[in-house]
Amino acid sequence: MTPAELRAFCLSFNAATEEFPFPRNPELSTFKVLGKIFAFSALEERPLKVALKAEPEIAVRLREEYPGVIVPGYHLNKRHWNTVTVGELSARAVRELVEDSYDLVVAGLPKAERLRLDRG
Repeated sequence: MTPAELRAFCLSFNAATEEFPFPRNPELSTFKVLGKIFAFSALEERPLKVALKAEPEIAVRLREEYPGVIVPGYHLNKRHWNTVTVGELSARAVRELVEDSYDLVVAGLPKAERLRLDRG
């Protein structure tokens, strides 16, 4: 998966946006749904990595299943975030992890916002 493909996939979700909110890291793409972050990536960095949210038990299982490829989120809550080296997994696997992160964030939104997404 290329940086452009990762960006396009993250932005393909309903109400997804890309922002650059960190002045100290202006190259860090932050993908959000209704203001809540579901992915971070410095798309120009090599190797390409993306930080994604996961259920705590799943986050640990993924780290065990893919040692060195999926690691605790860098500068993030390591219980809920993993950093994934994109080129070390199939594009399909990366897409599934991104989708899981998006779905997890959406599930945590207030009901009215979730309903608004369903209609969008």
